[in-house]
Amino acid sequence: MAQAAFILILTADEARGKSLHDSLRARHGHSCRVVASLDEALASIRAKAPDVVLTDAQLGGDDPAPPLAELLDALARDATLMTLGDGPAVRTRHIRLNRLAAETDAERLVSSIGRAATQAVARREDRLLKQSIEAHRYEVFEGIVGESPAMQKIVERIKKAARNKLTVLILGETGTGKDLIAEAIHRRSDRATKPMKTVNCAGLNESLLESELFGHVKGSFTGAIVDRKGYFVAADGGSLFLDEIGDMPLTMQAKLLRALERREITPVGSTDVKRVDVRVIAATNADLSSLVADKSFRDDLYYRLNQWVIDVPPVRDRRQDIPLLVHHLLQRANETHSVHVPGCSSEALGYLTKYFWPGNVREMANVIEALAVEVAERQIETDDLPERIRGTRDLVPAAASGMVGLTMAQVERMMIERTLQATKGNREQAAKVLDIGTRTLYRKIKEYGL
Repeated sequence: MAQAAFILILTADEARGKSLHDSLRARHGHSCRVVASLDEALASIRAKAPDVVLTDAQLGGDDPAPPLAELLDALARDATLMTLGDGPAVRTRHIRLNRLAAETDAERLVSSIGRAATQAVARREDRLLKQSIEAHRYEVFEGIVGESPAMQKIVERIKKAARNKLTVLILGETGTGKDLIAEAIHRRSDRATKPMKTVNCAGLNESLLESELFGHVKGSFTGAIVDRKGYFVAADGGSLFLDEIGDMPLTMQAKLLRALERREITPVGSTDVKRVDVRVIAATNADLSSLVADKSFRDDLYYRLNQWVIDVPPVRDRRQDIPLLVHHLLQRANETHSVHVPGCSSEALGYLTKYFWPGNVREMANVIEALAVEVAERQIETDDLPERIRGTRDLVPAAASGMVGLTMAQVERMMIERTLQATKGNREQAAKVLDIGTRTLYRKIKEYGL
């Protein structure tokens, strides 16, 4: 059974949009979303790769085809972009571009979109099958999987970081593999023979975190029954990975900055200064520049950490890597659980590729591991996938008619609520889809009691 396509319709004609939405669902079983602005369309493509995008050639006086084509080329290379009406030439690298007459009747339009959707799904299945075969020959770099331009850039940044002595700041959503990047930098550096220590800064109060990092002397506080050297000393000559640095208490940030600048630490309860030679690698899923603006993160520490930045893209922004990731994770699951799952059907792989993956590689690893144990000795089929992955529910109402009579506050609340549902509650990702700051989203969630 061919999988249903996802069709995005961008039109200012509300009646036409609703009619197309209903017809495509009823006749072909496709999932559709109707939006009225280019910004909404671009945000939708980032959230979920479409198979077909239909748009009016002129929208508010401008041709939306060029920016749509550019984003589709990057994120949905198997898609077809269909435009109603004449427009200037549009250059594309991967996607198909179909120009239709503005007066094309509804019956012909639905048939044309249906054919384009079927062809797009077939192209994707063929490409994914080829990529799945190629995955068997792909070499993993230090546990990091990906051949997309974005990931190749990451690999080059890792190699350069290993050769320099700068403080590294790794940015990225939860589950993108920031810890793997930190380990790769250490293993590839001249510090590889020395220890690498990891401290998660989230969930530790200031006094405990200070003791973890700098150590303490016996009797310095209740429970300090022996001297403890701390991670800076334990990692001397090697690397110290500070995960979730954005959650570090402000007063602790000042002490960390002093340690970085002077290369010396003072254990809690002691007056003895200890010299340390440690390369710090920090990571966070927070927007540190916003935290600096809010005065919840020190600007001087931010600039000190911001020497060599590696910005890790979420899985949804490098979908061409998903077949490689699935193959790699299946191999790992096979070895861990002593099963033999040869791979996925092209249809199942298509659903895995289109899914939003709010938890990124970590979520994918958990899904693949559970599937491997479930199917054990055969390939993974579409029916084996969790409902959230093979489900095709729309993110928003099909057309603006569903919002008529609502106040702006009600519409805003509904959009935030549904986006949070689509991202499985991940607020950082929801803020990106909604194109607002994380702090703004937190304030709105509190305001609307979500």
